[in-house]
Amino acid sequence: MLKQYYKRLGLNFLFWKLCITIMRLVILDNYDLASEWAAKYICNRIIQFKPGQDKYFTLGLPTGSTPLGCYKKLIEYHKNGHLSFKYVKTFNMDEYVGLPRNHPESYHSYMWNNFFKHIDIDPNNAHILDGNAADLQAECDAFEKKIKEAGGIDLFVGGIGPDGHIAFNEPGSSLVSRTRLKTLAMDTILANAKYFDGDLSKVPTMALTVGVGTVMDAREVMILITGAHKAFALYKAIEEGVNHMWTVSAFQQHPRTIFVCDEDATLELRVKTVKYFKGLMHVHNKLVDPLYSMKEGN
Repeated sequence: MLKQYYKRLGLNFLFWKLCITIMRLVILDNYDLASEWAAKYICNRIIQFKPGQDKYFTLGLPTGSTPLGCYKKLIEYHKNGHLSFKYVKTFNMDEYVGLPRNHPESYHSYMWNNFFKHIDIDPNNAHILDGNAADLQAECDAFEKKIKEAGGIDLFVGGIGPDGHIAFNEPGSSLVSRTRLKTLAMDTILANAKYFDGDLSKVPTMALTVGVGTVMDAREVMILITGAHKAFALYKAIEEGVNHMWTVSAFQQHPRTIFVCDEDATLELRVKTVKYFKGLMHVHNKLVDPLYSMKEGN
């Protein structure tokens, strides 16, 4: 079906496959459009996969403010009957250490309130690290084992901090790191203080996080970067070399990475770089919108 559809579009199916085996930067006008594009991409990947009882799609998920718009669109697609998560397994990137699971700022609460309770995912298939486990290292090892037993991650979606960290892989983290206990950098603590009434003493100082290597093992990675405050991090991720002080830069070396950003996030990029990637948008949009339209019956 996909082959026939892309033939009608004038796209060779082999060309379509090649288009998703390179690092891409998708630039949208604003946050809402970036969120919608990312949600459509996730939706399409799940639909293409045709998950079932013996074939689950495995999705890595982030928290924070950036993915909220994407989650809202995915919920919309689900409620409209276009997307089911019945045969999807999820693995979240991180969780604070020592914060009660039912605390409003725990990532368990975040995921439940902003996403999981609005879709048809089986709670047993939604995996989040336990920051209150008696043995934190054993919890991290078990998480890696669960990912492996699930067949690996098909698509890992991530966000970054202004200092270019992905998950809680702070500057200086090993680029081959695995799921582990991590001390949070002061910049991260300051950035997260807004979720704790601005009181630094309430912000957890440690977290469990997947490693850079854990995310790199995914078959595909999509990183959401929006806002002018993350423009320098996007510059480091796209235009400079791989550097463990900017852990997001590691994904230059992943065979299937897609960065999705808004205009504000491109402020530090060279004009030539922006023009180059914008010149590819006609291809990117053909690879997203037609598939979702097919599902809608348009």
